Amino acid sequence: MPAQRPTELSFTVASSMRELEEPWKKLDPAILEDAPFLRFEWLDALERTGCAVAKNGWQPHHLVLERDGELLAIAPAYLKGHSEGEFVFDFAWANAASRFGVEYYPKLLVAVPFTPATGGRILTVTGADRALARRAYAAGIAKVVEQVELSSAHVLFPPEDEADALEDAGLLHRVGVQFHWQNGGYADYEDFLKTLPTKRRTQLRRERRAPKEQGITIDTLTGKDLVPEVVDAMFGFYAATVDKFFYGRRYLNRQFFEEVCSTMGDAIEIVLARDASKKPVAGAFNLRGKRSLFGRYWGANVDLPFLHFNVCYYHSVERAITEGLTRFEPGAGGEHKLARGFAPTLTHSVHHLADRRFSRAIADFVARERQAIEAEIACEADGAG
Repeated sequence: MPAQRPTELSFTVASSMRELEEPWKKLDPAILEDAPFLRFEWLDALERTGCAVAKNGWQPHHLVLERDGELLAIAPAYLKGHSEGEFVFDFAWANAASRFGVEYYPKLLVAVPFTPATGGRILTVTGADRALARRAYAAGIAKVVEQVELSSAHVLFPPEDEADALEDAGLLHRVGVQFHWQNGGYADYEDFLKTLPTKRRTQLRRERRAPKEQGITIDTLTGKDLVPEVVDAMFGFYAATVDKFFYGRRYLNRQFFEEVCSTMGDAIEIVLARDASKKPVAGAFNLRGKRSLFGRYWGANVDLPFLHFNVCYYHSVERAITEGLTRFEPGAGGEHKLARGFAPTLTHSVHHLADRRFSRAIADFVARERQAIEAEIACEADGAG
């Protein structure tokens, strides 16, 4: 009996999503169906509209894994010249790197640009050996770091099982925290409110009455309802919000909003608030998967009490209950979400740092950071009860 030929794994790099349009169709739908930001249309639009491109510090460097000449997996990846638009903050790491003689930038990033939402990062084809692919990527990104002479590689917002697998393969596992809403099988919004302490129930009911008292109507628009006027209004709200803060950045442009609303409108939900004259006064831009909803951007041109909470949280939580969605990730930050029925939830990232001394220092930091985060979550859970 002839000896079995060993499996041959090989990596190639795609310098744009355009090269991956056909391979993307081979990826396992089960990985993509609940992560609309992993759709080809979303990632491709980021590049074609000039948002995630080399001149902005996002050079596409997508990692394609083949097994015996056949596609096994793809990871959306970029060579980064800075740490903006990532939401897993490593600015302190970059500052500390010089003490170890390390040039921190450029670095390799496996992530969805400007999107702090959990989803697969090692995207395997249907029926693939996912464990094999994860081990291969753990070794592969270390090799890319060495070959391209980078300081490090970072995989942002993978699901916990993927992060654990990469940690088992030798990468550093870091955790963060966001506030997510989980559907407990509620019949309606009032059913959900029953799970909250009396004081919070009273507070949320009062805040939810505000739009009616203010003459504001709130609706969810999707698909064919995403007409140019709606897109214009939403982009205006987005731009006004990021321009208002000194740390704000317009990572996205009007063309990107128009592109994704046109090509994947079934996965876009714009929550639009209008005044008594039907004029748009506030909006939230959400992405919807098969089971989950993801809040991304918000803005308003009026300052009304509780408008933000109603447009960004209450309206979409009620819609999630009605539609039978299992969770709602409203985005990064915001402990004010805790009082509104969102629970602290661990997020994950994994990291490879080429310099061993630097890596040991970061490993110590990550371990201490995790202890602090888990203690904070436990404290918040006690307070919520």
